[in-house]
Amino acid sequence: MRYARSLVADEARAEDLVQQTLVKSLEKLHTFRADASLATWLHRILYRVAVDQGRRTREVPVDDLASVVESHWRDDHYTVDAALVASRAETRRDLRDALLRLPVIYRSAVVLHDMEGMTVPEIARVQDVSLPAAKQRLRRGRMMLVTALASGPDRRAARQGVALDCWSARIMVPDYLDDDLVADERRLLEQHLERCPTCPALYAGLVSVTQAVSRMRDADSVVPDAIAQRLHDTRHSAGP
Repeated sequence: MRYARSLVADEARAEDLVQQTLVKSLEKLHTFRADASLATWLHRILYRVAVDQGRRTREVPVDDLASVVESHWRDDHYTVDAALVASRAETRRDLRDALLRLPVIYRSAVVLHDMEGMTVPEIARVQDVSLPAAKQRLRRGRMMLVTALASGPDRRAARQGVALDCWSARIMVPDYLDDDLVADERRLLEQHLERCPTCPALYAGLVSVTQAVSRMRDADSVVPDAIAQRLHDTRHSAGP
């Protein structure tokens, strides 16, 4: 449960991860061969469930984000305020906020190593990757975490008092446009859009794109007018 809480943003999703892990572990118990510890095997199942969920919900492609952060760290002029990062790391809220901004494969590597005390070979088994890949994920994850901590509270301050987190709000927009949200969900989304500094533009973009695609229906008729008229004339000339 502690590992699950570190991978997702809320308690309900963490509980769901644990529940799915337990169900899958019981279904696959006959495959456990004890070549790794039971804890490693269970973490591996939970990790796979979390990755599957992350693929359906992530905002930024993993490789893109990793490349951006690593490019910063390759720049000799890039730095952060070490005292500020350390101070924010000591604040549980700031640290959790920063961790949740890491893609799950890097977040998991950091949590498994630095919180759960797993070795890099054990992380490689959990994530089903090579030892060099596990080392790279741990290295990149720590770099991402420092970068996230360096800017985290500034980002959060801009969203002070905003209902929902951005991703939760953004994935609700299609249902909002289709009028498929219940009243409480509509209210939360509308409150978020009123106060969030970043989501209104994305919402406006979704609205305009949706409307533009819809207009294509009228601009590109399935049946050209000339053929439609011929079909109409033929039907009437044939009589009842």
